[in-house]
Amino acid sequence: MTATRIDGKAFAANVRAQVATHVARLREEHGITPGLAVVLVGEDPASQVYVRNKGKQTAEAGMASFEHKLEMTTPEAELLDLVARLNADPAVHGILVQLPLPDHIDADKVINTIDPAKDVDGFHISNVGLLGTGQKSMVPCTPLGCLMMLRDHLGDLSGLNAVVLGRSNIVGKPMAQLLLGESCTVTIAHSRTRDLPDVVRGADILVAAVGRPQMVPGDWIKPGATVIDVGINRIDKPEGGTRLVGDVDFDSAAAVAGAITPVPGGVGPMTIACLLANTVTACCRAHGLSEPEGLTA
Repeated sequence: MTATRIDGKAFAANVRAQVATHVARLREEHGITPGLAVVLVGEDPASQVYVRNKGKQTAEAGMASFEHKLEMTTPEAELLDLVARLNADPAVHGILVQLPLPDHIDADKVINTIDPAKDVDGFHISNVGLLGTGQKSMVPCTPLGCLMMLRDHLGDLSGLNAVVLGRSNIVGKPMAQLLLGESCTVTIAHSRTRDLPDVVRGADILVAAVGRPQMVPGDWIKPGATVIDVGINRIDKPEGGTRLVGDVDFDSAAAVAGAITPVPGGVGPMTIACLLANTVTACCRAHGLSEPEGLTA
């Protein structure tokens, strides 16, 4: 068996095209332009690249992009004041404060200062609670992207055994909630799970999000399973230099699985695409308009 390769790059391009269509309709029919504000504190190179890509893709979708770059030494109170101003700005429908933040700033306090209706990362405690109780919420971007790809590949997920490997607040926990919402039978596995290989072998759907390079070998995979690899790990190449790999050993897993996302080119491109989708959703909710079909959980 050779697994179907789930092309996240192509899927994300399609999501961005759908977003652009909705944005154009909002402008033409209602005179509204969805706006996304991104706040970057400090000069972390990876964060700078990520924020630059967000701004570029936001503009390409026809949305308004607002970037706020603050010094590493910015006081917490100043950042909270900026968030409050963005909360009150009607041109801003989505707010994202890039993580990680400097040590002197309480990230939870900042996240929970964002208006939950503008929390397009889905990290505010109110959105976490709404998602956990099956109510309408803003959904974290990476799990939302994973769910979109699973729905597209498998259709109805009801009754399937799903294993989420990893229990982070950003991916593992919300991913499990989304899969429960699809009527999957869900297991959250982690480093303390007893007989982890056997637990993973029971999965019709495996979402790997532990941040350990190539942790999951092919002999842990149920034949025909769908594998979503969220991990992005940089490892050394024997000939020198580095390369990106996931949490799953792609080659051995692809020989067993029914479908699998590659790294890079799988889940990664979906994160920004879903950030744009969440911003459009937030804009529609703010103006009492119908939410875009196919771009929400």
